[in-house]
Amino acid sequence: MANELTEHRQELVSLVQSHELGDLIKPLIKEIHLFDSYIAGTTHLDDKTVLEKIKVGDVLSLRREDNKFDSNAILILNGEGKKLGYVPEKDNIVFARLMDAGKLLKAKISTITQRGSFMQIGVGIYLVDL
Repeated sequence: MANELTEHRQELVSLVQSHELGDLIKPLIKEIHLFDSYIAGTTHLDDKTVLEKIKVGDVLSLRREDNKFDSNAILILNGEGKKLGYVPEKDNIVFARLMDAGKLLKAKISTITQRGSFMQIGVGIYLVDL
């Protein structure tokens, strides 16, 4: 339906934050810490060089993915939109429901620990609210 009204809250927040108007509205944006987790699937990345560029404090995007193995799959992307991995399946059901209801979530890197050839990346997951 061409005249259907749809809510695009994620795009609105992104647009406002990248516009000079964002400086006025920024104090109204709240980040609510929901949960601490980690990035799953980093060993299966096609381009592992993305892991060399991350650091503690980086803000990461979360995006739902149509995934045949996990109906609640949530991709974790760096600031350039490159895939870092996933919210672990054991943690993702509530976040998937929030995102499906139009809520904007993001993650921030809290820890990076090298364990042999494996990099463990801890993240905090936040609800972005206006």
